[in-house]
Amino acid sequence: KANPSIEGTLESMSESVKKESMAKMSAFNEELKKAGVMRDCDGLRPSKEGKRVRFDGDARSVVDGPFNGDLVAGYWIWELPSIDDAVAWVKRCPNPMPVPSEIEIRPIAS
Repeated sequence: KANPSIEGTLESMSESVKKESMAKMSAFNEELKKAGVMRDCDGLRPSKEGKRVRFDGDARSVVDGPFNGDLVAGYWIWELPSIDDAVAWVKRCPNPMPVPSEIEIRPIAS
């Protein structure tokens, strides 16, 4: 998860800190691939580059970012037997943000 404050912090990080953080996450992603867990992953651009489409009956309106509140910063799609297995993997993950953060885990509807 991210929010506008965290997005600002990320933008102000030094290049060396960003590289170190990305290297740790890349190593973790390689572990996931080698274990056959990861199906897909990617990070998302900051919310200031996004848009939201609001629905109200038949009406549609477009809102430009940045957005407030908790925001999705990226995603993984994993294939595991249980959510408990996913929790075990997430506990091994490096902190994806330069501040205290959390990762939400949810099964895909099928």
